Amino acid sequence: MTIGRIHSFESMGLVDGPGIRCVVFMQGCALRCAYCHNPDTWAFSGGTEMTPQELLKKIIRFKPYFKNNGGVTFSGGEPLMQPEFLRETLKLCKEAGIHTVIDTAGYGIKKYYDEILKNVDLVILDIKHVDNKGYENLVGQSKNGFDEFLESVQKANTKLWIRHVVVPGITASEEHIRKLAQIIKNIKNVEKIELLPYHTLGVEKYKRMGLDYKLTDVDSMDKGDIGKLEKILKEKIMEE
Repeated sequence: MTIGRIHSFESMGLVDGPGIRCVVFMQGCALRCAYCHNPDTWAFSGGTEMTPQELLKKIIRFKPYFKNNGGVTFSGGEPLMQPEFLRETLKLCKEAGIHTVIDTAGYGIKKYYDEILKNVDLVILDIKHVDNKGYENLVGQSKNGFDEFLESVQKANTKLWIRHVVVPGITASEEHIRKLAQIIKNIKNVEKIELLPYHTLGVEKYKRMGLDYKLTDVDSMDKGDIGKLEKILKEKIMEE
């Protein structure tokens, strides 16, 4: 029997894919993103154990909220780190006619990617940085894992939304955004691109958990500056 670990649920997600979403926060993540606002999802031993069938029953209860234009989004944590459970749950959702999204940083187990991507409607992929050194500094892992998943998503031609968190002094320079544009420019199945301003809303959670927050000296990103960077990103992507 396949068992998964679920951290929590959100019944009215409005920024987690198209329409109103039921968001399933899955437990466990191998990354340690400096700005992560869900450090309580890191441990693979936490959360509540459920079977795919039990999770589907819970998702169906939220159907009056998301109706026909929404669906369920699997977030985390890192959903790809529970591949068998994710695969089976996606299949059940597909059979039930429920639209599915994976919100991921692209770090999982490669041999499961084809089956997972065959059964999901949309992938929201968070590009953490533009090079290997940046990945190692920001999330504690090499960029190789991300590259493997991106290759699989492109091969499967799965609908793709790209997100990138803009952190002052780390990912907010014009040069950085131009490099990001070069990565995105080569991805043919991208439907939407979002630059997300870094915020400090998760700091209090770190204090409660007794964890060190790595970006204590970094202020929230000015939303006005995001607009300028979005313009640069769009222009660079559109260049011949």
